[in-house]
Amino acid sequence: MSTALLEVDRLCAGYGRAQILFDVGLKVGAGEAVALLGRNGAGKSTTLKTIMGLIQPMSGAVRFSGRDITGWPSHRIARLGLGWVPEDRRIFTDLTVLQNLEVGRQAARGESAPWTVQRLFELFPNLAAMPDRLGARMSGGEQQMLTVARTLMGNPQLVLFDEPSEGVAPVIVEQMARSINEMKRQGLAVLICEQNLEFVAAICDRACVLEKGQVRFQGSMADLQSDAAIRRELLGI
Repeated sequence: MSTALLEVDRLCAGYGRAQILFDVGLKVGAGEAVALLGRNGAGKSTTLKTIMGLIQPMSGAVRFSGRDITGWPSHRIARLGLGWVPEDRRIFTDLTVLQNLEVGRQAARGESAPWTVQRLFELFPNLAAMPDRLGARMSGGEQQMLTVARTLMGNPQLVLFDEPSEGVAPVIVEQMARSINEMKRQGLAVLICEQNLEFVAAICDRACVLEKGQVRFQGSMADLQSDAAIRRELLGI
């Protein structure tokens, strides 16, 4: 792994008095894709939401791009260059594709080429065919692509994906995998919360598996795929 862009250290978090995460630790390097796996209720989404500042941690630390962002509000974290693709998409249904993209626009960061509407339309040809379509008139898969594209308009260094393959057609899942691999080739780091092992295996370099809010496996994706006992015990597959 290259120098860590994101470091999560002994993170504990939950909802009210209910603790969900117990000393979770993981790292994501620049240009790397890491899968955050586990059964339903394992704490995957809670981990991403805590990293993004949507849930306040009980203890532990989150560092991004060399800065301690523990407990920061989500808008400050986003401005620093951490992108968020939520499971429920949250596009503006009364705005067009182009208008949704403009909502996400932020200035370029460092020496990386900025994401423009043209670059995004090359990455997502489906969106290029419907620039003036309202979000309400798009399919679930098209809305998912728009959510990713809108996030990229913020020129992030790292993107958190929460279940990007959930509820979309297999052909869209394949397109999403190709698009995320292209993002990696262009230097973007990715942390993906998923249950679809086949999907993340086509994208991710490493995997972190949670069970009951604790890290039970960290290693290469190849090691996870080759270890049937671990997959059966922690993922039920």
